[in-house]
Amino acid sequence: MQNSKAPNPEDLRSEVSEFLKERYGNNVIIPPQPDAVGSEPVDGKKEVPKPSTINFNLKPTELERYLEKYVVGQYEAIEVLATKICTHFNRMKLETSPKGIGELVGNIKSNILMIGPTGVGKTYLVKLVAKKIGVPFVKGDATKFSETGYVGGDVEDLVRNLVHEANGDMKLAEYGIIYLDEVDKIASSGSGVGPDVSRSGVQRNLLKLMEESEVDLKTPHDLAAQMEAAMEAQRTGKVKRKKINTKNILFVMSGAFSALPDIIRRRLNQQPIGFQNIDHENGELVDDNVHILRRVRSEDLITFGFESEFVGRLPVVVSLNDLDIDGLYRILQNSNSTVILGKKRDFSAYGINVQFEDQALRRIAEMAHEEHTGARGLVSVVDRILLKYEKLLPDTDISELVVTEAVIENPEAELAKILTNYYIKKFQKRFLATNGIVITFTDEAVECLNAQALKNEKTLEDVCNDLLRDYEYGLRLLNWDEFTVDLEIVNNPKERLEELIKKAYEKK
Repeated sequence: MQNSKAPNPEDLRSEVSEFLKERYGNNVIIPPQPDAVGSEPVDGKKEVPKPSTINFNLKPTELERYLEKYVVGQYEAIEVLATKICTHFNRMKLETSPKGIGELVGNIKSNILMIGPTGVGKTYLVKLVAKKIGVPFVKGDATKFSETGYVGGDVEDLVRNLVHEANGDMKLAEYGIIYLDEVDKIASSGSGVGPDVSRSGVQRNLLKLMEESEVDLKTPHDLAAQMEAAMEAQRTGKVKRKKINTKNILFVMSGAFSALPDIIRRRLNQQPIGFQNIDHENGELVDDNVHILRRVRSEDLITFGFESEFVGRLPVVVSLNDLDIDGLYRILQNSNSTVILGKKRDFSAYGINVQFEDQALRRIAEMAHEEHTGARGLVSVVDRILLKYEKLLPDTDISELVVTEAVIENPEAELAKILTNYYIKKFQKRFLATNGIVITFTDEAVECLNAQALKNEKTLEDVCNDLLRDYEYGLRLLNWDEFTVDLEIVNNPKERLEELIKKAYEKK
């Protein structure tokens, strides 16, 4: 007799998974249920996360001061972001409060478009905002999405990921921030064929999310989830669908838009002058592209390749400055610099305290500027310079490292000096404690010992111990209280020791 009892969701998922693997191989993976659906305890009762309430009371000036503690050289962008994002969340609170004004028909959200080169802090700014506000944050790459969603990814996955970041709290997810980078890559050239069709399709798919739509928590390509839902509907006669509303989700998009300055110039009938302009607000020199991007209009973005409806969903447009040497230097000087704090934490893991001299920071900024990757260049330069220090210093008892300009200019030579000084002193201390003899080395002897250590892949201390082992007894026999190791001793240790002992006995 056939069992009429319907399988539970986990059994169903397992059976579907086995069937697909037999049919198509191990490349088929059944995705797990999203966290937002809740967990399945032992007693079979599903736990539904408690909804969170958004208590947002930040004022624009408060958020602006917070961002300026971490990001330098982007004052205009910080002002716009702080103001519009604060207004967005405070307005939501007003519209949903018992004494509020209610919902406004045709309301336009303050979705933001950030324009600026790589490494100027676009992602960092949005992450800081989300952290300060306390809402979930999801970052996506516009180039990963296609019109159909089958190649690369589905734009609705961004919304579902907010639920994951909110630990399954769907209410909190509906107040999150979605950040989409490289959005300039989905602009169409207007040819209407080839990849441009897909790019326009991605824009259209994003349109409904950027305004207001309902996103099903269960992905359409999750076969097991769909079968589970079908069986649930058959058993209960009801179709239960968990959906996320995007009405209050803030969308922030960004890109380099390298071709946009020329489009703006053509509209203004200007030619690129190839020099710098004076910023009349603070009297500083600014890059001409930065200056021209401040005059961007919606029509320029449409000419660039965005559909007018897409541009209309991004009412707030802000351009970020490229970082010059001074800007990079100020980032390093900032007490909240993630570059310096991150590197200090790396060494702290080994009990080593790292300090950076001011001239060293300046030189790092100069080297990073040559890489043309913005603040990312700072991380690359610091990691490249201090990699060997990070590898070798943990083998020592060194607890302090001062990064000087000399370390930046010639890291390997300075590391060799640090390690030489450490191992020589360590050997001297041990020799004095064991034998009561103060031992010193000439510069030529140390250089030769270092060469031997490098050749034999040993530490300088180990080479000294091997080379001068017989001297510990010999020098005590001679009753000496101090001794200098020269190049001749390093090259012929046994012969020189025998000569010293022979001469001492001849004198007697």
